[in-house]
Amino acid sequence: MSHLFKCVILFIMLCTTASREFKVGDHFGWRVPDPTDTSFYTHWAERNRFQVGDSLVFEYENDSVLSVEEWDYFHCDASNPITAFDNGKSILNLDSPGAFYFISGTAHHCSRGQKLLVEVMSPQHHPVPVPVPESPPPSLLAPQGISPISPSPMSPSPEAFSPVASSPYDSIEEDSGSIMLSSSAVMVPFATFLVVLLLAL
Repeated sequence: MSHLFKCVILFIMLCTTASREFKVGDHFGWRVPDPTDTSFYTHWAERNRFQVGDSLVFEYENDSVLSVEEWDYFHCDASNPITAFDNGKSILNLDSPGAFYFISGTAHHCSRGQKLLVEVMSPQHHPVPVPVPESPPPSLLAPQGISPISPSPMSPSPEAFSPVASSPYDSIEEDSGSIMLSSSAVMVPFATFLVVLLLAL
């Protein structure tokens, strides 16, 4: 099972690193774009991803393709090309990372939108991860936009748990009760003594 897994991984790596051929303009080919869409080749390049080792295939009739420098590309200057082809089907290898500039060698075609700029990425090109600052623990974060919670109307107030101050009348009643209780304790034996005394007489 592990051997099969390794074969699958190797196959995926070969497929992802294999060079590819891009037909410039797809079915439209290499020719002057429509006047209402002079950025046709710019949009075509933006829809693709080019790696070192890929190649571009230019197909055209009664035209040519020139590889030029950046200044010549933006000024449509075909007087000093790096390479020039006019055989109807030209294949150009993208052998290094960076920008590649192409224009038509036919007069006025470049100024009408027949030019191409491709950005070639290196095989080691990877997005650089953006460092994320560490955040403090949730317990240290002060809540934002949240007001302190007010006590619920149903919650008992602190006063409910405070001892109730006794009034002076309560102490008087307690003292009266104590006096009455002690008086009763004295009167009962006294009454008993009187009864016994009367019976003896």
